[in-house]
Amino acid sequence: MEDKVRHNLSHWPIFYALVGLVGIVLTWRGIWHLADAVGLSSWLSVLIGVTILLSTGLLVAIAIGDEVIINAFRGRRKITEMRLEETLTLVERVDDIKGLLDKIEKKLGSIKKEEEKIEKEIEQKTG
Repeated sequence: MEDKVRHNLSHWPIFYALVGLVGIVLTWRGIWHLADAVGLSSWLSVLIGVTILLSTGLLVAIAIGDEVIINAFRGRRKITEMRLEETLTLVERVDDIKGLLDKIEKKLGSIKKEEEKIEKEIEQKTG
């Protein structure tokens, strides 16, 4: 159902944005009133909110973007959390890939020369 609704709303992006905004505002309004009904003070609300955001990694994600969430979902660690050996392994992988690309480029060059040689032979035989 969600995919169908998103697909239909995607044809009208401004309306889609407004629907999303209404959903967000109503959700936060409900949370706000619930906190008031329970009697949470402002400072306790801030403390609980920051604790939740810090413990889930969302405080940083909000500040720097969704990259953190995507990498966490994929099981990747931040480059700052990697050990030196792992970082060097990444560098070695990049060097290996560059080496492979160089080999491919040389092969393609030799194939191109061979192709030109064959074309000349065909021209000589037909010409």
